[in-house]
Amino acid sequence: MLLDLLRDALPEENVLSKSYYETKKIVSGLGLGYAKIHACPNDCVLYWDKYAKYEVCPKCSTSRWKTTNEDVQGNGMKTSERQKKIPAKILRWFPLKPRLQRLYMSSKVAESMRWHHKSRLNDGSLGHPVDSLAWKNFDARYPTFSLDPRNFRLGVASYGFNPFKTMSITHSTWPVILIPYNLPPLMCMKQPYFMLPLLIPSPKGLGNNIDIYLQPLVQELQELWDDEIETFDAYKKETFQLRAAVMWTINDFPTYDNLSGWSTKGQYACPCCGIETTSQWLRHGKKICYMGHRRWLSPKHKWRLNSRDFDGTRELRILPKRLDGTDILRQIEECREKDLANGAQPWKKKSIFFTLPYWQYNVLRHNLDVMHIEKNVCDNIIGTLLNQEGKSKDNYKAQADLVDMGIRSMLHPQPTPNITTTCLPRACYQMTNKEKESFLSILKNVKTPDECSSNIPRCVHVKQHKMFGLKSYDCHVLMQELLPVALRGSLPDKVTSVLVDLFNFFKQICSKILNVEFLSQLESKTVITLCQLETIFPPSFFTVMMHLVIYLAHKAQVVGPVQYRWMYPIERCVCL
Repeated sequence: MLLDLLRDALPEENVLSKSYYETKKIVSGLGLGYAKIHACPNDCVLYWDKYAKYEVCPKCSTSRWKTTNEDVQGNGMKTSERQKKIPAKILRWFPLKPRLQRLYMSSKVAESMRWHHKSRLNDGSLGHPVDSLAWKNFDARYPTFSLDPRNFRLGVASYGFNPFKTMSITHSTWPVILIPYNLPPLMCMKQPYFMLPLLIPSPKGLGNNIDIYLQPLVQELQELWDDEIETFDAYKKETFQLRAAVMWTINDFPTYDNLSGWSTKGQYACPCCGIETTSQWLRHGKKICYMGHRRWLSPKHKWRLNSRDFDGTRELRILPKRLDGTDILRQIEECREKDLANGAQPWKKKSIFFTLPYWQYNVLRHNLDVMHIEKNVCDNIIGTLLNQEGKSKDNYKAQADLVDMGIRSMLHPQPTPNITTTCLPRACYQMTNKEKESFLSILKNVKTPDECSSNIPRCVHVKQHKMFGLKSYDCHVLMQELLPVALRGSLPDKVTSVLVDLFNFFKQICSKILNVEFLSQLESKTVITLCQLETIFPPSFFTVMMHLVIYLAHKAQVVGPVQYRWMYPIERCVCL
């Protein structure tokens, strides 16, 4: 129908295809084709390679095809068997090799692919992943790979979203996106250069089974590392042998769990601290808090022996050991298969990316997403300051946990003459109704330049003393620009100054150009800020997302600016 409409709009002697089939044949010649790979509906196996001819899943015995409950006909054959069989689940695989080669078919893009080798500024600052320690270590370890600057350095991103754009339908589709880091900053994170090698359908989250669907991609990446592919360079007018390597993955925190194999829940939720994670179960709050940031202080710092203002204990431990890929493999091998299966260990599996020969030697394998960390921290702060129901980290249960820990006696629930009720003392970070209205009025009346932010005032409800409906970018603008101003005068100086330090940290870590020495100082300052927050807010305030803030400065030193490894461009790409 659309082809007929286009043909009528064009001159009479046009050569537009007459059918959809002819159009597909023409487009397939451009290398834009894809392959359909059947999958077990229970995410056990892909019906390809050695399972290509199987009709039933070899692990769960589920049929490869959709089945119906139709009665058996007189000839003993079901109606569904006489019709064309429909696969229960289909993975769409877009071969990677021709898509990498196609970037070199444009002379301008092919020239830009050398930018990281010829045109970058080598001034000691971090403005692109090429300036990072991770990139330089990879070059030093694999000099034959780095000899040709045209070889691809890739990032792998994955994100589950609802393609129907409605919350009433429970469905999750998982695109896997590859990002080439050879390109200059103005081109690197732009959608035209993103590649979609896999489109994974799933009515629910994939969990650890995502590795099943990554097999075709990982096999191609293995071939691109071991076996060079001949590629034409339109800029040099010559052919060369192309290779590719994955530097790291980009994902939100739940997907970090699925791709890395480390459980991001429970007492060992921090993948950076590993089994040395400092966590504590809160009996009344029924949750785990992650404190213990005094471990990052200097050994002789006075706060290490201050038990009264912190969690009631002295801190004599050193900071957790940073594990490399070899250490991680050793830990996984020491875990028994039974322990991996039943969750007795924080490691749930060995990541499929470890099949790549260079993966264990990468300085960083999985990124912490600053976008979602910033969003969660912002929600924690606003919900607690406004004492919003369901979002505040300060309530009767939180103060009862203070009683259990034997700290901050001035905040312990106090009995009243009425036996059935208790009085909750007002904490220094709690606002009065007048202070809440003053704070929210500033945000309600804020005016920002066009395209600077979304309509934040629509999320502010002054009379109800609430803020809700904030998106990730709203929190980004609030944390870095608006909250430092709006909070002044609504809270005591000792609370405001610490929160402003935290807001400034996020603003500095999100700079486009970073300095290694400054990041080292920023890391030390962040430790002080988090320790000060421990003396102000209740333990329930310190979720794992609050704890991960302590690692962001170090990650920036290792892999460079956050603009090349956060989820903003990925979500913008898949949700358009």
